[in-house]
Order: sequence, then C-alpha cells, then structure tokens
Amino acid sequence: MAAKLSADVLLQMAKSRRTIYQLNKTLPVPASRVRELVEQTTLHTPSSFNSQSNRVVLLLGEEHDRLWDFAAEALRAIVPAEQWSSTAGRIAGFKAAAGSALFFTDDDSVKQMQDKFPTYSDRFPVWADQSLGMQQHLLWTALELEGLGANLQHYNPLIDQKVAAQWNIPASWKLNAQLVFGGRAGEAGEKTFKPLEERVKVFGSP
Repeated sequence: MAAKLSADVLLQMAKSRRTIYQLNKTLPVPASRVRELVEQTTLHTPSSFNSQSNRVVLLLGEEHDRLWDFAAEALRAIVPAEQWSSTAGRIAGFKAAAGSALFFTDDDSVKQMQDKFPTYSDRFPVWADQSLGMQQHLLWTALELEGLGANLQHYNPLIDQKVAAQWNIPASWKLNAQLVFGGRAGEAGEKTFKPLEERVKVFGSP
C-alpha cells in the first residue's frame, strides 16, 4: 500500500515555484520530459463542466527563438526610442531561454458550453481563464521540480497574428500567456508577502 501523502508535500512544491528571469538553453532534462509534463498537465488540469478548453503549443530551439523575434518586432514599432534599450534587453532574456509554452483557450469549446448551459453563459469565459491559470501554475511548478527555471509572460495580443500564422493556430484558439523556461542561470529575487490578516478571513469553528 502506498504511503499517504500530506498536504505539506503540496505546499512545499508550491513554495519551490519562483520566477526566474536568468535562463539559458541548457535543459537539465530531455525535451521529451518537458513535452510529457505539458501533456500530463493538459490532461489533468480541472475545467468547469469538464469543458477541457485549454490548449498548449510547445516551442523549442529555433521555434522558441522565432517567437521572441516576433515579440521584439512588434514592440519595436510601439516602444519609444529612448526606452527601447531596456525593452530589447528584456526580450533578449526571454530568447536566451530554451523554450516557451504558449497557453490558449479554445473559444469553440467555450461557446459549446455556453450553448449547452445558457444559464451560466457569461461565466464560461471566466472559468476557462481560471482553468488556464491552474495549468500554468501546475506546469510551472512541475518544471521547477525538474530543475528548470521559468517565468510567465503576457505579450498577447501584440504577437497573436504572427503566432497564428507561423504555427497554423486554429482561429478559435485565443492566446492567454507564455511560459518561458530553460536552464537556471540565476536565482529568484526576495519574496515578500502582504499580511495574512488582510487577505484571509475565517468565521465559525468546528
């Protein structure tokens, strides 16, 4: 019989997940393992009414580099010249990583649920975003536990058209976020917390 795990194991995993910006292209695990984590988190992330609206595109190597070239091109057109140096440095940092996982919501799946359950029509887009957030956190934590570093970015909608054209993304897939990952070339910064008494309220007793 397998040993019973306590919630402390899950909490320790959650604590281990940090934002790492200094990344390189040397993965501590095979790319096949990263793909496995993407696939397994896609399968096992909960979704409202089991709608399974999450979609993920995994970019590695030159495909990952191309994504951040698209981001640089889009930003160059709108960022003032005097601010471009810092922006370019930030994008170069993402490109220096080994890969990116692009998270999408399939709007067709959301619409199907809206048509099937019209009472909750206005909630299904919100619930879809919540499901994506859960998968992002789950994959991010899984990568951390495998020895990788990662950071979560949101360059949509600036890059949406380029992404859709380059990787033949279905029109119903709406880009939500980009999880950049790679070998760790630095550590996370200091983490601070707002007081729990401002964030948690408890009423009643058992």
